[in-house]
Amino acid sequence: MDFNVKKLASDAGVFFTRAVQFTEEKLGQAEKTELDVHLENLLARADCTKNWTEKIFRQTEVLLQPNPSARIEEFFYEKLDRKVPSRATNGELLGQYMLDAAKDFGPSTPYGSTLIKVGESQRKLGGTEREFIQSSAISFLTPLRNFLEGDWRTISKERRLLENRRLDLDICKARLKKAKVAEAKASAEMELRVAQTEFDRQAEVTRLLLEGISSTHVHHLRCLHEFVEAQAAYYAQCHLHMLELQKELSRLPNAFAVNPSSLAAFSSPSPSTSASPAPPTPATLETDTLKGEEGRPPASGSRKAKVLYDYDAADTSELSLLADELITVYTVPGMDPDWLIGERGNQKGKVPVTYLELLS
Repeated sequence: MDFNVKKLASDAGVFFTRAVQFTEEKLGQAEKTELDVHLENLLARADCTKNWTEKIFRQTEVLLQPNPSARIEEFFYEKLDRKVPSRATNGELLGQYMLDAAKDFGPSTPYGSTLIKVGESQRKLGGTEREFIQSSAISFLTPLRNFLEGDWRTISKERRLLENRRLDLDICKARLKKAKVAEAKASAEMELRVAQTEFDRQAEVTRLLLEGISSTHVHHLRCLHEFVEAQAAYYAQCHLHMLELQKELSRLPNAFAVNPSSLAAFSSPSPSTSASPAPPTPATLETDTLKGEEGRPPASGSRKAKVLYDYDAADTSELSLLADELITVYTVPGMDPDWLIGERGNQKGKVPVTYLELLS
């Protein structure tokens, strides 16, 4: 017990003496042993490496996991040496919502079938993102974290020891200057030689650690290349998924646009009508057709269409529709491309293209 008390008292005395020396140096009341230029440059380079590595590490974490709450949760799991729970990516969640919505809207409807295709692609994108996050965490984040939590802590510890050895050395120098008696000078000189030896040894240890920063840069450079490769692979895979989705959507019936070739087929005259008298003006033709007057649309421009949804006519110029029925449609010159002329028996009127699936 006495030993512990004495040690604590001794440590407290050393700490107090160092604090006094440090304060006097700051106030310009005591001399300070300067480190050699090479060591000072190594220290500055190490500080620069630590600061930028920390910033890059933090921002990469934000890139891979934008949710701060999720990052905090993952941090605590890692500190507790517990496996981080699997969490769905935003793309996977969006894809699942689309697939669930398609069930309610009807998988056979244009909207439902498209939701299924897009939802499946979103889930693929989410899975690709998960693989990118995992590979980047291993190949890039982990080495940066290991440096900050391992090598840098060791360097910081040795730097603190070096600073303590320097303070002790300067304390001994001050004592030697103040010594007046020969015996006191001899004792001070002995303490100074010991302090100088310990300082030099610690300076060498610190220098070797700081020179290892170059190897750290080489290692982080290799990790940076791996991160870029992982990003390139990720975006390339996402691009392939989107190209595949575009191809699949192009095969589905498009209820929101008319194929330009279909409109060309509607409007192009047939050989049998090329020699006929000049047709009436577009406005006259559309009006006459809607009124149900005599005169038929050109046979080459007519085609069948399946009605996708029920539609209530807004006025007498339009034709009401029932889902799944088949009607004949055609266009007239100068007509709005979003509309066609629909015919069901003796009934005629304008119908919206978005409610139709044109049949070949």
